[in-house]
Amino acid sequence: MRYTTFDEFPVWQESVAFAAEIFLLCREGNLEKEYRMRGQLFAAAASISSNIAEGFEYDNNRQFSRFLSYAKGSAGEVYTQLCILHAAGMIDPETYRKFSVRCRDLARKIGGLIQYLARSGHPGFRLPANERELR
Repeated sequence: MRYTTFDEFPVWQESVAFAAEIFLLCREGNLEKEYRMRGQLFAAAASISSNIAEGFEYDNNRQFSRFLSYAKGSAGEVYTQLCILHAAGMIDPETYRKFSVRCRDLARKIGGLIQYLARSGHPGFRLPANERELR
């Protein structure tokens, strides 16, 4: 499939939905008063989709792959924060399981996209004119 905008990518859509759910999680229970942790958790979650979008807008594989790796790193950061919150008893086991599974799934999908870009001469999204001429 040929993507013309970043918001067509299913992984971007999933990461936006994930960040919205993290935002709602941060507004309830024990996290409501933990301003620094909830700010850091939400910022990392929002960074996943933001990096996918930013990298795509650079219009070349190298930059897109670089920003996808940042997005994957942000997913790792969210996962780590969820582990800390769970270990500290700030979130219940079911909430931890639900969000950590989704976070790991996002990281896996982003990793798959990075691998695809590395293997493919044609990544399935628009290429700038200068790259099309080189191929």
